[in-house]
Amino acid sequence: MIEGTVSAINVSDGGLPKRPRESAAISIGGVQGDRQRDLRHHGGPDRAVVLYSLELIRALQAEGHPIAPGTTGENLTLSGVDWASLRPGVRLGINNVVLEITKPASPCRNLAGSFREGDFSRLSEKAHPGWSRLCARVLREGTVRVGDRVIPLATGSAAR
Repeated sequence: MIEGTVSAINVSDGGLPKRPRESAAISIGGVQGDRQRDLRHHGGPDRAVVLYSLELIRALQAEGHPIAPGTTGENLTLSGVDWASLRPGVRLGINNVVLEITKPASPCRNLAGSFREGDFSRLSEKAHPGWSRLCARVLREGTVRVGDRVIPLATGSAAR
């Protein structure tokens, strides 16, 4: 796996887009300043942080989609990370925070504004493997900042 960088930290008081900030505390409950309106489908310990790739965002923009960091609900936009190597159980260190990937994030109609003709299925892991955002649980709490290194750590157990 390749080390990367935190390109953006995105939060919202509910809804999209999530807005950028320079730093945020990350706890087992999620990212400071971020709230989800629908807790049945968002948030919780295994979905505390949502990650996405800046390179994939740029590729989608090149396809003509009006996507940008934070518009699809990701909390951390990462650059330089080998996205294809991230799967459930993989752990990432960011500053003093440790995250463990739990599963791909399912897309929903709230993301339609980020895609041509509203086709949010472009982020579906089933329809487009490797293009999904990823959910993570927090194994070690701390603070992250834009520009922090993202370091692959030893793989943990499979997602619960």
